[in-house]
Amino acid sequence: MDVKIAAEWKALLEEEFAKPYFKELSTKVREEYLNGPVFPHPSKVFRAFELVSPTQVRVVILGQDPYHTPGVADGLAFSSLPDNPIPPSLQNMFKEIEEEFGIRCERSPDLTRWAKQGVLLLNASLSVRSGQANSHSDFGWHLFTDAAIAAISRKCEHVVFLLWGAFAGKKEELIDWTKHLVLKSPHPSPLSAHRGFFGNNHFKLANEYLAQHGRGEIDWR
Repeated sequence: MDVKIAAEWKALLEEEFAKPYFKELSTKVREEYLNGPVFPHPSKVFRAFELVSPTQVRVVILGQDPYHTPGVADGLAFSSLPDNPIPPSLQNMFKEIEEEFGIRCERSPDLTRWAKQGVLLLNASLSVRSGQANSHSDFGWHLFTDAAIAAISRKCEHVVFLLWGAFAGKKEELIDWTKHLVLKSPHPSPLSAHRGFFGNNHFKLANEYLAQHGRGEIDWR
């Protein structure tokens, strides 16, 4: 597996790349791509790490795994290719942002604009088989992305972690709450957004925290 990520990430996660599980993970993922449709495109598997270096990380938004519908996943959690319809969870994220700030979000599902501001849009699994959600969740991806979250917590200062839903909420154990802001709520999925995602004020709270610590605010539009 060709790991195309910023040199800073390679240095930070060097031990992970050398571990047996990562070598097994690489083999499994390579075989999956050879044997059938897998998303995202292999060139985009590590895209979240390509766009944001460790020193640039200001916010981490954690997803579970890439969209498993053909032509949707772009390598960033909750994001999609520019010409696609806005996925339902992202629609609800935009609704919450618009309510919090009284603005209108750009009607594009491509969240590269957030990543370029230091928002790490990280899925716990970085690949998925077509039509089968969580099909690569037992390949070893979670060990790798957990290591990345722990490394951010350890090496970075004043990062906001947005953990939505029960799965993401469990990652709080990897984070030093004395150094960072951890915000938890139900997931923005249409199945759960009305249980507490709407009205959580997370985007505004994130900006307030970043501003208080001299890290600037995110333009969430």
